[in-house]
Amino acid sequence: MTKHNPQLIVALDVDTFDEAKKLVDILGDEVEIFKVGSQLFTTYGPEAVRYLLKTGKKVFLDLKFHDIPNTVANAITAAVGLKEGGQGIFMCTLHTAGGQEMLQRASEAATKAAGKFQVKRPLLLGITALTSDEKKDSIGQFVLKKAVLAKEAGLEGVVASSQEAALIRKKLGDDFIIVTPGIRPAGTEADDQKRITTPSEAVAQGSNFLVVGRPIVKAENPKEAAKGILEEMRGR
Repeated sequence: MTKHNPQLIVALDVDTFDEAKKLVDILGDEVEIFKVGSQLFTTYGPEAVRYLLKTGKKVFLDLKFHDIPNTVANAITAAVGLKEGGQGIFMCTLHTAGGQEMLQRASEAATKAAGKFQVKRPLLLGITALTSDEKKDSIGQFVLKKAVLAKEAGLEGVVASSQEAALIRKKLGDDFIIVTPGIRPAGTEADDQKRITTPSEAVAQGSNFLVVGRPIVKAENPKEAAKGILEEMRGR
């Protein structure tokens, strides 16, 4: 997984399970990875995750765990146990603000749980700074510090704006994973995002995975919207 082979993640930030299932069906073979975040998981929980796994899709469980180390370790264990047909979740997020001990305990729990449930260990991603935060002069160094902390604690990568991705890539190398939300194709609304970039800009800055929600989910033709973003990601 390098910046030369970026992948698209569609955020299923919708009100109902039926809407989520319809989107998965519409997007078909165009999209392999779907994000289940707080909105969908709060109402439908593991059912939403297992449905995606049943359909052969990969799940990015974006619940941004942040609590005392023991609680987060237990939450990660539970997340790894969400499996269907031998397939577990692909990615999971937790806040780097929780500190080194919390991150390390989570990493250890993920490895242990993967063995227990006989699934591949999910990629653990540290949240650095939300893309809805205002850009400040010092945010690049703040995000880089959080990324270094995540790597030292045993996480595979971070969630960060592509505006900081180049700094992370230069410091932590090609194997460190960068997942970037706040992606907006040229000409679309920024909504509540502040540090946004286009798909091509994110890829150029070194992002591995691009998370897109509203530009696809709210589009008149979600499949065509996804195709357009994928084409831009591939430089077509």
